[in-house]
Amino acid sequence: MDLALKGKTVLITGGSRGIGFACAEVFAQEGAHVHLVSVDPGRLKHAADILTQTYHCKVGTTAADLSDPASVAKVAADCPEPDILINNAGAIPGGDLQAVTEDRWREAWDLKVFGFINMTRDYYARFKARGFGTIVNVIGMAGEKMDAVYIAGSTGNASLMAFTKAMGGASSADNIRVVGVNPGAILTDRIIARFRDTAEAKLGDAERWEELMKNLPLGRAGTPREVADTVAFLASARASYISGTIVTVDCGHANRNTLF
Repeated sequence: MDLALKGKTVLITGGSRGIGFACAEVFAQEGAHVHLVSVDPGRLKHAADILTQTYHCKVGTTAADLSDPASVAKVAADCPEPDILINNAGAIPGGDLQAVTEDRWREAWDLKVFGFINMTRDYYARFKARGFGTIVNVIGMAGEKMDAVYIAGSTGNASLMAFTKAMGGASSADNIRVVGVNPGAILTDRIIARFRDTAEAKLGDAERWEELMKNLPLGRAGTPREVADTVAFLASARASYISGTIVTVDCGHANRNTLF
């Protein structure tokens, strides 16, 4: 299927690794230009080198900490007119209400929650002035499968789901689509770290983390590419009548009784 993404410019936050980098690869394969944002200049360069050498695409980069609202202007100066914005940057720590301090909670939300909101505020206005644009928010399954030992993440992701649905419900009036993707357990460095912590707590050995995947649908975690393919479809003209919708990529895990 031709996604009609050739020549489009795609801005991806958290684009240097994990799901963000997988998204960059998919868009590059579809003939799009990509602009990656990450806090780590070294990872950005490495990611850009892989993309240009493998896919011969145009790659831009911006090293920025999106937990600082002022960084949005820096990104916009480097990439002022993308066709598509993928909000993906951010990771919220695990822990229950007593374990996650207010400072840590606010720090995580400044990046994951307010980072998405601030980027959307800026680029929505740009898309509206131009008459078109698409925003895809990569959120997380914990927003619909609440977990008291991932309280900051569950609450933050639920708020971003509401934000996405509210924005996407009205955005068609401006010829803009706003959609979301909720990845489940996806085999990224972050999820492996969570599996290791759980294995240490439940099995007494972090190295046994792979045993925990037997409880996941199909006996495995998802891959970043499986999420990225969904993101690319939703961002494309093939999904032109989809807005205000959250697509969960978890093989039904959110509807089961156990987290892992």
